[in-house]
Amino acid sequence: MARDRSNGGSAPETVISIIGPGMTVVGDCQTDGTIRVEGRVEGSVAAGKAVVVGKEGTVDGDIRTQDAVISGRVAGTLVAESRLELQATSRVQGDVHARRMQLEEGALLNGTVRIGEIETDSGSAASRKEADPPETSVQ
Repeated sequence: MARDRSNGGSAPETVISIIGPGMTVVGDCQTDGTIRVEGRVEGSVAAGKAVVVGKEGTVDGDIRTQDAVISGRVAGTLVAESRLELQATSRVQGDVHARRMQLEEGALLNGTVRIGEIETDSGSAASRKEADPPETSVQ
């Protein structure tokens, strides 16, 4: 029998979404809570709370979240607005930006790393973009 979850349901930020082993998602994933990747995602992943990529998990795309724990493979830009943990089995190919980062011995990271304050899309990055002169091409 189905239960009515409208009154006693969990808040979106407490929900954990799981991409299980053997599962492939083609497209972008977005949640207010946490997403755990044990399978494969071919697209970007955005989570309001956390992203966890298990040892056998793979993300071919960008990740943006508050906290991230990576044990598997990521190919793309990884932004953790609070904390990033790269475990010994992790393999990251791409740029990383985090407020704080823990890198275990054995983890592989190929790309640029920026540690410190994260600029939001509406913050100083937008004003800096306006200050840059437009690109021109000569033919």
